[in-house]
Amino acid sequence: MLPEKKSEFQLIDRFRSHVTTPTNVLTGIGDDCAVVRWGTTNTGLITTDMLLEGVHFDLATATPRQVGRKAMGVNLSDIAAMAGRPQYAVVSLGLNRAAGPSLAEELFAGMQEIAAEFDTAIIGGDTNSWNGPLVINVALMGEPTSRGAVTRSGAKPGDWIFVTGELGGSILGRQFSFTPRVREALQLHEHSALHSMMDVSDGLVADLYHILEESGVGAVLFADAIPISAAAREATAIAANSAGSFKAQQPRVLTPLDHALSDGEDFELLFTVSPDDGARLLQSSPLSCRLSYIGQIINEPTCRLRVASGEEAPLPRMGWDHSVGQ
Repeated sequence: MLPEKKSEFQLIDRFRSHVTTPTNVLTGIGDDCAVVRWGTTNTGLITTDMLLEGVHFDLATATPRQVGRKAMGVNLSDIAAMAGRPQYAVVSLGLNRAAGPSLAEELFAGMQEIAAEFDTAIIGGDTNSWNGPLVINVALMGEPTSRGAVTRSGAKPGDWIFVTGELGGSILGRQFSFTPRVREALQLHEHSALHSMMDVSDGLVADLYHILEESGVGAVLFADAIPISAAAREATAIAANSAGSFKAQQPRVLTPLDHALSDGEDFELLFTVSPDDGARLLQSSPLSCRLSYIGQIINEPTCRLRVASGEEAPLPRMGWDHSVGQ
């Protein structure tokens, strides 16, 4: 009998149901970072991400320096998702035995470059070798501001939904060149009362569902307000050209909007605020990057997409998912 197929998030929920959260853990499994209390006064943020060759990167098309930068960047993005300040990182590498020392050196150079940009010190880690592909794991520690960490669970009916930057098509290069929105998150946290926030790593809709489920609410997204990147439009054009004269036999070509809704690894900020704070953000944004008002939080626990005509349709969960089993 084949093993039952489970999504990454089903596994996380199962693990979560068996874990007893200590009183000094303020936010545990189910958010971008754990929030823990050190001693009696200090509060810290802890996150970790593992990147696998063949899944998150391909050394045939990406340089080791790019891979190292991404490995550190995705963790910095998790700290940004909680509106925190990154501080310390530890790195573990599983290197293929056939790889030379220059690979590790270039990986470290990429990690160190982006860590230094955000005043983050690499303070330790572990290195092993084996016959398999490259594995990189980074664990990052930081601290929240005096306003506290922003979690996924605070969205309220009536909130406005915002996203930074543009979405979709990251596979065409931005997955290695993105800049974590650490500074932007701190600016937003100072400017507005952020009710909920996370970074867009699995895709806009998939990550919005995390906020909705943790907050016990629903949402309506505005199709014509989704900020679509040039790369998303390029991805559609590439797919359409590849289909050629065999379009009848090919799966439907994703539209630029499809890419913006479902492509992962944009690493933009997705957050909710009150209508009053939302209006102030639209009038005077503290950010230098694009900021888009893309929807509203509703009471009903559904997710819908509203098109320009005003019609709404259910918006199913879409985006990246690590499934286990057959």
